[in-house]
Amino acid sequence: MDLAEHKLFAAGLLLAATLVLAKLVASVLAPRSGKRLPPTVSAPPVVGGLLRFMRGPIPMIREEYAKLGGVFTLNILNRKISFFIGPEVSGHFFKAPEAQLSQQEVYQFNVPTFGPGVVFDVDYSVRQEQFRFFTEALRVTKLRSYVDQMVVEAEGYFSKWGDSGTVDLKYELEHLIILTASRCLLGREVRDKLFDDVSALFHDLDNGMRPISVIFPYLPIPAHRRRDRARARIAEIFSTIIRSRKSSGKSEDDMLQCFIDSKYKDGRSTTEGEITGLLIAALFAGQHTSSITSTWTGAYMLRHKQFFSAAIEEQKEIMARHGNKLDHDILSEMDVLYRCIKEALRLHPPLIMLLRYSHDDFTVTTKEGKEYDIPKGHIVATSPAFANRLPHIYKDPDTYDPDRFAAGREEDKAAGAFSYISFGGGRHGCLGEPFAYLQIKAIWSHLLRNFEFELISPFPENNWKAMVVGVKGEVMVRYKRRKLSVDN
Repeated sequence: MDLAEHKLFAAGLLLAATLVLAKLVASVLAPRSGKRLPPTVSAPPVVGGLLRFMRGPIPMIREEYAKLGGVFTLNILNRKISFFIGPEVSGHFFKAPEAQLSQQEVYQFNVPTFGPGVVFDVDYSVRQEQFRFFTEALRVTKLRSYVDQMVVEAEGYFSKWGDSGTVDLKYELEHLIILTASRCLLGREVRDKLFDDVSALFHDLDNGMRPISVIFPYLPIPAHRRRDRARARIAEIFSTIIRSRKSSGKSEDDMLQCFIDSKYKDGRSTTEGEITGLLIAALFAGQHTSSITSTWTGAYMLRHKQFFSAAIEEQKEIMARHGNKLDHDILSEMDVLYRCIKEALRLHPPLIMLLRYSHDDFTVTTKEGKEYDIPKGHIVATSPAFANRLPHIYKDPDTYDPDRFAAGREEDKAAGAFSYISFGGGRHGCLGEPFAYLQIKAIWSHLLRNFEFELISPFPENNWKAMVVGVKGEVMVRYKRRKLSVDN
């Protein structure tokens, strides 16, 4: 955060503190209700909760969960955030109808990036129709064609590596995944002719989403100004592409085409602005998860050689049945690789917190049998990063052990639904989960079949400063090209 951002943030914080102080006085004078409210996190008045949260939400959650249990409330400025930790209490979070717990109010900070008229800038009925467009673009018949494009991109990218060398695995996978996303989501025109331009613009969009953006999404800071300029230019580029496709009558096999062809229930076609916003949302949702998780998967397999060896043996078995071919159905047979990816996601979900806004009072019961009333107006939160490591669900929860998901153990099902929430769940489960697994499987299948690897840098850490928590620093590996055969 530069000096200008610090000054603006301080001024905004002072204003917010003044408003909160007035509310604090009013709350002291107000009569007490008979509600069984959750225990409150201890913090100095006015900005104490904010400071604790900004120092790191996961350490705060860990400390308060140990003291207060699975349901507790944190006061942040003029907001009350009630945390639900664990599958025993998070059922309502994931299953409640939108009229009771909604996303729109808490994710408004995405609107400057995604644009007007899409996702969190529209009411629930319109958003549901737009999610239907995503569902149609990610149905199995579409995924089959996307996999073919993923394989082509991976083969082309890694063909440029030498016979041996040293690379930053994180950088290489990030770059490949944006190439693949451009091909499958944004379209041939972007991938073949405009990739460098659009990639740079998306970089400015991405960097325009700072922690301060959650509180002040329209604050006139340099990062936000670059974000807004990039968003306007992306809209111009896609308007040109959309008009060209419509005028030529040509149809492509990508998500862009799906959005162009989509229609609302009343028969209205999607607008150029809506198509652009939906594409941006799709890229933001998928790019980070795939690049971060593919990196963590590789780092863990290289650290725990037994799982790397198991993944190679699985590739040999599949090659014995199908030869060198890779397609949707063949990738779907890879249970060992699937578990390796799933375990990396358990330990490092890119979204460390999920949020909802409460429109009604409701009651939640903890695993100890305590009942708490959650008032209307509270923000309700759960944390995949913390809940995925609860020791009463997962044995040795901080240990990388993909076999915990194997038949006979299935620890993610032991405590019922919502024991594993890396992709959310319930009404708002991630629509792109199958796409992400296929993309990561396609990449690592090619790498396992064509290279030997050695991790030569220290094992990576989380980058807690990022909005989407990724891998901190470089992940340096030494590679040597070799062809995997069934006999070796």
